[in-house]
Amino acid sequence: MILATICCRGGSRGVPNKNIKLLNGEPLIVHTIRQALASNYIDELIISTDSEQIAEIAKAAGAKVPFMRPADLASDTSSKWPVFIHAVEYFEQSIDGEIDLLVDLDVTVPLKTTADIDGAIVAAKNSNSALVTITGYEPERNPYFNMMEVREDGLAQLVKKSDKPIVRRQDAPEVYSLSPAAFVMKRKALYDYAHWSEAPCQIYPMPRERAVDIDSQFDFELVEFLMKKK
Repeated sequence: MILATICCRGGSRGVPNKNIKLLNGEPLIVHTIRQALASNYIDELIISTDSEQIAEIAKAAGAKVPFMRPADLASDTSSKWPVFIHAVEYFEQSIDGEIDLLVDLDVTVPLKTTADIDGAIVAAKNSNSALVTITGYEPERNPYFNMMEVREDGLAQLVKKSDKPIVRRQDAPEVYSLSPAAFVMKRKALYDYAHWSEAPCQIYPMPRERAVDIDSQFDFELVEFLMKKK
C-alpha cells in the first residue's frame, strides 16, 4: 500500500498564499495533484492542510482531504515528521491496515514529472537498506571544492576537507542538492527515527531543470517562464 501526501499550510512568508497562487493559470498545488494522480504506483493521495481554501481547491482537482490538520502541526516552526505520522495514522485507521510506503510530494517543485515521482518510488521499493529515498540533483557547487564556511575567527575554510587538495571539481566526491520533489519513506522510518536525516537514506537523481524549488517571488517567475518556454 503506497500512500501519497501533499502537506500544505495556509499562508506563506516568501510568496503570499504560495500554495494556491496561480502558476501558468493553475493554482500551484494543482500541478502536483495531477502529477500524483497520474502515478502508476500511488494507491491513494491525501492532502494535509489547515486551510479551508486549499482544501476546496484540492478537492476540485481530484484529491481527497479526509481531515483538517491540527493547529499544533500547522505553525511556522512545525516539523513535517509529526505531520507525516498524523496523516499516516489517520489514514490507517480509515482502512484498518498499514501502509508500506509514504510518498510526500512538495508543491513547490512544480516542474517535476510523474516519471520523477515513480522513479523514486521504484528506487525505494528496490532498496533493502535505504528507509528514505530523496530526490536530488547535481549542484553547481561542491563542498569539497568551491564552498566555504566562515569560522568563529572570521577566516574561511572549505566546508568539507579531503586528504589531498582537490584541484578539479570533477575529482571531488559526488554530492547532491536535495529537492523536495519526492520523499519516499518506508513506514518503519517514521517510528524508528525522529527525523528523516537520521534514517538510512539514498538519493534518486533528477534533472536540475525540473528540480527548481519555489521559495521566493523570483523563483515563482522563473518557473512560470520555464513552463511557458516549454
